[in-house]
This record gives sequence, structure tokens and C-alpha cells, in this order.
Amino acid sequence: MSESAQKPPFSWPVRVYWEDTDAGGVVYHAGYLRFMERARSEWMRALGVDQSAFKQATGLAFMVRDMRIDFLKPALLDDELCVTVEVKERRAASILFAQTITRADGSSLIRAQVRVACVDIQRMRAAPIPTDLIFESTP
Repeated sequence: MSESAQKPPFSWPVRVYWEDTDAGGVVYHAGYLRFMERARSEWMRALGVDQSAFKQATGLAFMVRDMRIDFLKPALLDDELCVTVEVKERRAASILFAQTITRADGSSLIRAQVRVACVDIQRMRAAPIPTDLIFESTP
């Protein structure tokens, strides 16, 4: 598929509230992790995956294994943000995502790569992702 024919990444809107910021009204670094987690959860929901039902039926869950983040600019109180999710690689037991956070004016704030592992909850070990789960960039 050519670059121009690819679907755009899944995106999820986020607004910055007081609870997301420090005393100066700047988003605390851990807040970005929550924003990216919510976007990945909403991406799965848009694909029709109910994570609670999936965990109950299979004993599996997805957990962050590795994360690399470039903090480019700060998000501020009341900013409207867009968090994207794009599958870059799927392995037998993990998925590598590219995620970005941009301000409504188009300013890039965060660039991240996040690898999540499929884990057998009882054994706390990596497990193959069920073959019936189809993960694409955009539902």
C-alpha cells in the first residue's frame, strides 16, 4: 500500500484539566502516559475489543513492556490535545505502537513508541496474541 493510500492513525481527543498539571499549569510528565493509555484503550474499544471481557474469557491482558518518549513541548491547562495510535509492528506476543500528542494548533508535543505485551495474568508471562484479534492502525 502506498504512503498516500494508508489510513490515518486512530486519534482520541483529550483536554488538559487542573488535575493533569503541576502548580504552574503545565502537564506533569506522567500525565502523558495516562493520555496515551486512554487512547490505546479507546483504539481497542473502536476495534470491538472489550478488555474486561477479553481478560475474563482468555486470562490474558496487554501490559506496557517498553516505552520511549520524546518530550518536545509542554501541554498547558485547558489545551485541547489529539492523541494518536498507530500499529507499527505486530509480533506473536507483542505490538509496537507509534503514538503522538499534538495541540489543536498542530504543535507536536510528544512522540512515543510503546510496546505492549500480551500477558497470561495468572503466570505473569508473555503469551501469544489470539489469532482472532485483528489489530490495524485505524478501525
